[in-house]
Amino acid sequence: MAASAPSRSGFDFGLHSRNAHLAARGHALPKATSTGTTIVGCIYKDGVVLGADTRATEGPIVADKNCEKIHYISQNIRCCGAGTAADTEFVTQLISSNMQLHELHTGRLPRVVTAMTMLKQRLFQYQGQIGAALVLGGVDESGPNLFTVAPHGSTDKLPYVTMGSGSLAAMSVFESGWRKDMTREEAIEIVSAAIQSGIFNDLGSGSNVDVCVITEKETNYMRNYAKPNERGQKEGRYVIPKGVTPTVAKEKIWSMVVQEDVLEIGKSSTPAAAATPGAQAMDTSA
Repeated sequence: MAASAPSRSGFDFGLHSRNAHLAARGHALPKATSTGTTIVGCIYKDGVVLGADTRATEGPIVADKNCEKIHYISQNIRCCGAGTAADTEFVTQLISSNMQLHELHTGRLPRVVTAMTMLKQRLFQYQGQIGAALVLGGVDESGPNLFTVAPHGSTDKLPYVTMGSGSLAAMSVFESGWRKDMTREEAIEIVSAAIQSGIFNDLGSGSNVDVCVITEKETNYMRNYAKPNERGQKEGRYVIPKGVTPTVAKEKIWSMVVQEDVLEIGKSSTPAAAATPGAQAMDTSA
């Protein structure tokens, strides 16, 4: 029987049965890499406010302290990305290109739900193999809209959302402080407080706070809006005065060698041994 042609629409899952068989025999399969980020968004009276931290991690290493996690989709739409950095950047760039073609084709500003549909279809096509968890926000003719898009393609539409490893800490801030019809300043402050909650309570999140405010008329991206972890000057200086540790000279080390004896075969190391009564000389005959 001829082998079926590989799928052109996504990853090939032909080895799924093989992997299941290996797992049943006790072979450990590779685990997913845990990622860290805190991204949030909320709707206020006149638009949408998005926020993100700026730490990019590579396992236990901080790879970038000030990276950008709020990506451009269109003039009135932005998208925060959590997960694999390359996946979030390239999938948002692809959807941004498709949205621009859609805008040229229709002759009007694209709707937020259109970008959400493109993203969820793309991610569902790859069954979670693209590690991109997204918070999508924007303002169109229907008003402010805010969505979450999970890596497997499922979506939610809520007035305030959080995603990433610091999402639980950030959600606690929204649950206790968000209210309907907030002002611009109040929305920015609660988003900044939510991101800082993720920064201080999640090891995968850190550094600075980026905020993006989207209204019907304009989009204002405030890079490094807050810097809660800015390094300050050390309070004390540690200067060791000279002469604290004594110097050991080379002559002191060699002075420890008092005597060096070279013994010939058949001779005693002490002269008194030969004069001892009853002592016998060593037999040196062949």
